[in-house]
Amino acid sequence: MNKIIVIGASGQIGSELTMELRSRFGNDNVVASDIKNAAEDVMTSGPFETFDVMDEARVPEVIKSHNIDTVYLLAAMLSGNAEKFPKKAWDLNMKSLLSLLDMAKEGIIKKLFWPSSIAVFGPTTPKRNTPQLTVMEPSTVYGISKQAGERWCEYYYAKHKVDVRSVRYPGLISYKTEAGGGTTDYAVEIFYEAIKNSKYECFLKEETALPMMFMPDAIRGTIDLMETDPSHVKIRSSYNLSGISFTPKELAAEIKKHIPEFTITYKPDFRQQIAESWPGSIEDTEARKDWGWKHEFGLAEMTRVMLEEVKKKLVPVGVL
Repeated sequence: MNKIIVIGASGQIGSELTMELRSRFGNDNVVASDIKNAAEDVMTSGPFETFDVMDEARVPEVIKSHNIDTVYLLAAMLSGNAEKFPKKAWDLNMKSLLSLLDMAKEGIIKKLFWPSSIAVFGPTTPKRNTPQLTVMEPSTVYGISKQAGERWCEYYYAKHKVDVRSVRYPGLISYKTEAGGGTTDYAVEIFYEAIKNSKYECFLKEETALPMMFMPDAIRGTIDLMETDPSHVKIRSSYNLSGISFTPKELAAEIKKHIPEFTITYKPDFRQQIAESWPGSIEDTEARKDWGWKHEFGLAEMTRVMLEEVKKKLVPVGVL
């Protein structure tokens, strides 16, 4: 049985990925870790290690002590926050990856997952059905770090046969964890505000289309890629991964089907410029062909589940 560690287990992806991995492979075989405590279910259902991913001595110490062979590296500073702290974001996003790639090169670990993002694309990238191989001129710190990371992943595979795998996540939507400083966060915030106040002020313009994905699809796709036979993993930079694409206006209209009194207003901030540099939809033929990727949730299904689950979440804390 593989021994797995999720670095960044308190984050939006990491918390849900940890629990799904534990359900599949056993609680004791999946170590969660972060610089801070994670959600209670992550902390109590299996082993948890507290450390800073930038601590170059502590990370290999933990990996060796638990006999880890598979690493999911999710620690990162996201797009919105990275623009506020560019050098800190670069250091965190790049040094952590290079450290783990070196451990894989040295045989300390066998397999590494590192997430890229649609932020690798830029204003010159085709906006509709963005292909796997295309112009990539990111205009954000986050995007620059992800593009550089893709190149390092491909390099370590080509030169050192490191088994590193990656997907370019679109905006991710989850009811289990709060948003974490990204440009697509409106698509999570809007559900909380719709239920609590029947209104939402969006920081993007109403017609700003962005690629999105419901978290259960993202978690399943991530694990499926990592469990695929290495001979089928043809792309070692990062796979395009597509789910659904919509605008704030379209999402609001879907919410209104469930909450007729809901209203939305628009007050674009600095994240609008970031969003305009990204694609509106993604083409992911390679992922579907190489390892059988297929999303399950459309806009209607995702909206229904989000409203149901966010409402359940808010009731116990006395918000409703």
